[in-house]
Amino acid sequence: MDYLWDDKPREECGLFGIYAPEQEVARTTYYGLYALQHRGQESAGIAVSDGRKIQQHKGMGLVSEVFSPEILGELQGKMAIGHVRYSSKGLNMASNAQPLVVYFQKGMMALAHNGSLTNAVDLREELASKGTVFQTTIDSEVILNMIARYRRYSLEDAIIKTMIDLKGSYALLIMAEDKIIGVRDPHGVRPLCIGRMGERYCLASESSALDTIGAELVRDVEPGEVVTIDEKGIHSRQGLPNEKTAFCSFEYIYFARPDSTIDKVNVWESRRQMGVELAKECPLEADVVVAVPDSGTPAAIGYAQTLGLPFEEGLLKNRYVGRTFIQPTQELREVSIRIKLNTNSGVLRDRRVVLVDDSIVRGTTSSKLVEMVRACGAKEVHLLISSPPVCYSCYYGIDTAEREKLIANKMNIDEIRKFVGADTLYYLSEEGLKRALSDNSVCLACFNGDYPIKIY
Repeated sequence: MDYLWDDKPREECGLFGIYAPEQEVARTTYYGLYALQHRGQESAGIAVSDGRKIQQHKGMGLVSEVFSPEILGELQGKMAIGHVRYSSKGLNMASNAQPLVVYFQKGMMALAHNGSLTNAVDLREELASKGTVFQTTIDSEVILNMIARYRRYSLEDAIIKTMIDLKGSYALLIMAEDKIIGVRDPHGVRPLCIGRMGERYCLASESSALDTIGAELVRDVEPGEVVTIDEKGIHSRQGLPNEKTAFCSFEYIYFARPDSTIDKVNVWESRRQMGVELAKECPLEADVVVAVPDSGTPAAIGYAQTLGLPFEEGLLKNRYVGRTFIQPTQELREVSIRIKLNTNSGVLRDRRVVLVDDSIVRGTTSSKLVEMVRACGAKEVHLLISSPPVCYSCYYGIDTAEREKLIANKMNIDEIRKFVGADTLYYLSEEGLKRALSDNSVCLACFNGDYPIKIY
């Protein structure tokens, strides 16, 4: 596990799908997944249909590690869906890699899933009691078996009937031999958008993946919507009524790429606005504003612009470091932080520093970063966080750690300030966050415990 980012929440996965008979769909999906690699680094997979059968390749590791030009060349078809995964639920093992591909009464089907069901245990037990055999430990196989149970109906009808049974968050890509279907849960917790390349359509977790392959963003899949892409184009049905929307606020705070637009809100601009709101709520006298890269950068810029302070790169990220893992000693763990980030003493020495980060989960990394800035000779270190304190666990597809490990659940803000060693510690208010997100209806459960979907 990556030690530096072990103090951050982790996303579960990213999805990409395309229907384009005249293109090399596997290669296009590869590039789409490459653009979504930040959403999951444990496994990657692509399933392709030629109109008669579905074939796939998947494995553990990064997209570039799982696929070679030769493998992509063998995946020939009219359409494809792909998946990158981080396991917030289910074990990190090859059998849990997606897409999942199965044979059933009416042919073949592949499924890729982003999110987490809150009633997965009950559904799994119900299916198992009727003889269903499971080969994975993930929610996605439960969904696949639920759909197969209703396959005497059309695939779209089977999906809608399954949606009635599902509780929790989900964005789904489902591929039969002749179509791709995109689905979003009725609260819209996890993102999914529609893109267009000429007369062909694609689906992706983030619009940045569309940009990478040269597609234009058409719109977001609406909460509860079922979108079908086939040889006739794109069709839509409202599978379940659009309930009170609860877009994941952490997509904007940390997960999504800053060049993505999710539910009509540009991620980079929303993060900059978080910095603007921080400046309104906590204006400080300082010599320089520094970001914890990369997700803290737009907020730091917004803070600096609003107060007329200089923004400079006091922490530099090593762009050439891949995945690093926990080392056996504390000394080597601290070295792994310095491999990822290093301080710029020319910016920090003898200055009052405002250090802007997006969130604190456990607090371990924050304390090391403040220590590094002080070691460079900073006179003061004021740590500002562009989100409220994370006090509650997420049950909708984000690994925020167990509640007892969340530092804001155990300590008040002054105690956290002392723990991380900062002169000032300030978190953006919930009201400021909502203003930064244009008052979009977002899920704030990890901050206030107000869960929009029942936890079973």
